[in-house]
Amino acid sequence: MDPTQTFFSYHGALTGLIHSQAFINYRRAEKLASLASLCSELLGVDRVSVWTVGLSADELRRELLYCRRRGVEQGACSISRQQHPEYFEAMQSAAIVDAGSVGADRRTRSFLQPGYGGGEVAAMLDAPIFDGNRFSGAFCLEHGQPRDWSLAEIAFVTAVADTVSLLNTHEAWLNSRKELDYVTHHDDFTGLLNQRSLRNRVNTLIEQSRGRQADPFALLWIDIDKLNSINHGMGMHIGNQVVSEVAARLRGMLLPGKELVARVGGDEFALVYRFPEDQGTMHGAVDTILDTINHPIMAGEQRIQVSASIGISFYPYDGDDTATLIRNSEAAMYQAKASGRRQAQYFNKDLSAGAKARFLLEGQLQAAIEQDRLTVVYQPIMAGDGRQVVGLEALVRWQHDSLGFMSPAEFLPLAYEAGLMAELDQRVLERVCRDMEQERLAGRALPPVAVNLSADSIMNPALADRIWTLLQRYRVDGGQLELEVIEDVIKGDSSTLRATLSELVGMGIKLSIDDFGTGYSSLLRLKSLPFSRLKIDRSFTRELPNDADDCAITLSILGLARGLGLQVIAEGVEQREQEAWLQQQGCDYLQGFRYARPMALDELRNWLDTRPA
Repeated sequence: MDPTQTFFSYHGALTGLIHSQAFINYRRAEKLASLASLCSELLGVDRVSVWTVGLSADELRRELLYCRRRGVEQGACSISRQQHPEYFEAMQSAAIVDAGSVGADRRTRSFLQPGYGGGEVAAMLDAPIFDGNRFSGAFCLEHGQPRDWSLAEIAFVTAVADTVSLLNTHEAWLNSRKELDYVTHHDDFTGLLNQRSLRNRVNTLIEQSRGRQADPFALLWIDIDKLNSINHGMGMHIGNQVVSEVAARLRGMLLPGKELVARVGGDEFALVYRFPEDQGTMHGAVDTILDTINHPIMAGEQRIQVSASIGISFYPYDGDDTATLIRNSEAAMYQAKASGRRQAQYFNKDLSAGAKARFLLEGQLQAAIEQDRLTVVYQPIMAGDGRQVVGLEALVRWQHDSLGFMSPAEFLPLAYEAGLMAELDQRVLERVCRDMEQERLAGRALPPVAVNLSADSIMNPALADRIWTLLQRYRVDGGQLELEVIEDVIKGDSSTLRATLSELVGMGIKLSIDDFGTGYSSLLRLKSLPFSRLKIDRSFTRELPNDADDCAITLSILGLARGLGLQVIAEGVEQREQEAWLQQQGCDYLQGFRYARPMALDELRNWLDTRPA
């Protein structure tokens, strides 16, 4: 057959195999065996094997061995660079090893030694497998007689190796999707479902009941009593142990009708309970839950008394949508706490004034966010000399219709507990981008703007796409945007976080860690993530330079940042003495009332225009 015809014949057979429905449905081992069988049949070789990189790129482990006469054979085998240096050099440099005579080729001569193929291997045709730029394995053909490998055969084996690479990439993508799905729907600390999953499931239960008599279910909001006291008095590690143990108890609790358990906050859990419509069953379930939680926990030699307060709302009686059910069960939980803790309370219309005011305020906050009635103000960020404006921080404010100005310290915790942070972040980002466009169209340009993001946003796999859409819609360059996340967000080793941060940096966006020093982060993890700045929390700068502890902490953060190649912003600068001390220590950027208070856009524009050039 003409060499060109041979080439097309080989590739036609490969294409036909990998596009067949049977191949598509195969598991990995079956796919590799099919590829090996095809090579053995078309090229008439005695053995075909697939190798994958072991613990390092200098080790290959055999994943599959196919013999022409016996089919797939079992048995582990590995080779190393130390045994076969010339062969590994060729493979890792992406070279095809086309040894017509194993003993005569320097790259394969070492394979004649006992323990690999004995005297069975006289010729080898091996193609490296690369996943992107990473050497990941080899696809190997072996024959018992010397032979000259044709260009068509070499091209064919290269194509098969590329096919294995595509399989690897696809499997990695599937695994990544599974991990993303898990991270998106589960709490990374306890492994329970998270609030997003809770909302999705309650929405589903409600939808299933549409058009027919509603199946009743209860939503129980469970809060660990006095966890803050445990954290402050015994340490966060003990508090985490309590949370973990309560999660395990709820997960393992045998309760007919238990639909799901989710962790919805630092010390809060939710449980969906489907029950026959009788009070006795419900009361019995509540007693079971309280009895399950209200037992001491041993932390080393310490005996910690644990209890919980529970609020309960019923569908459809206490709300016919998810948000209302959550608000009402949480309000009932606050009433349980106000009544002495360690008990359950059912939602009713006569909730205590404080609990009722709280969930009403949450509803008003949600409406304000949805109707875009929150305002964004900007506070300048100064260069280390305190004179040049190098950036802005966008801050959100709420002017309540009847309560007047509300501090972020008052309404942001409400937004967090109500699951509104991601939507709030999106509104602020869009407002900032819109303001940038407005100023650009007017012939002005705002300095780069930093926007705070919550954990709900930064852990959302769709964040990068949403920000990219905003940048395109308002024609904002990514370099004009900086995103700040609190330190605790990076404490988990999540591929979702890494992928999201990489995408954001790829858009030109800078990343910084807000309130550094108030949370916990591994230095190794901090070094491996693409942050460019740290922001020292105002709690450490407030008493500078008079407080020795604050001075020591700030110096430590500055030294750490320099070691990691990061710039530092000190916030909360109000006095000349603070400024002078920070300048003396070489702090890169300063922010605080000494320079300007947060301002609305019009006021900011005037402030910038009146500053000396």
